[in-house]
Amino acid sequence: MVNNDIVPGFDEEKDDSLKIRLQKITEADRCLVLYLTGYIDTYNSNYFQKRVQKAIDGGFNRLIFQCGSLNYVSSTGIGSFTAFLKSVKPRGGDLVLLDIQPKVYEVFQLLGFSQFFNIKETLEEAINFFRTGTAAFAVSVFPKVFACPICSKKLKAIKSGRFRCSECKTILAIDTAGQVFLG
Repeated sequence: MVNNDIVPGFDEEKDDSLKIRLQKITEADRCLVLYLTGYIDTYNSNYFQKRVQKAIDGGFNRLIFQCGSLNYVSSTGIGSFTAFLKSVKPRGGDLVLLDIQPKVYEVFQLLGFSQFFNIKETLEEAINFFRTGTAAFAVSVFPKVFACPICSKKLKAIKSGRFRCSECKTILAIDTAGQVFLG
């Protein structure tokens, strides 16, 4: 399916530094996956914001950003994600970030934004989050398997708390909702 079939006029504008491919999720109402490839910085963040706002205005308020091919996000780019969150929350929506590369996740951590975003390991987890809404936290998230945000080693937590990565020795914390943080 072409982007314009999902959100009319989405591909009116293009930017070689950031490619966005859309996938409509039928299992969850008004849910859209945005596959991001490239980088987001001061120069292309306006383009990024306009494209995503077009999707929000098109009726999608549950956004899943697949960030596996996103190799850099500046503080301006992170500001864009915050703007999207502010745009979809009043409409009963939310956003989920998936497959964030360690160096990109570190920018979210350093700026203190990782706690504001729902970060999931798989597309299935993200879709389930939107199927059940924020009530997903009523179901136990433990044991939780996740990748260390620094070295990407697969780790397993059986409860919330602080612990050390067995590979890189970074101190990590995991909250009761299963969100992973540095230190």
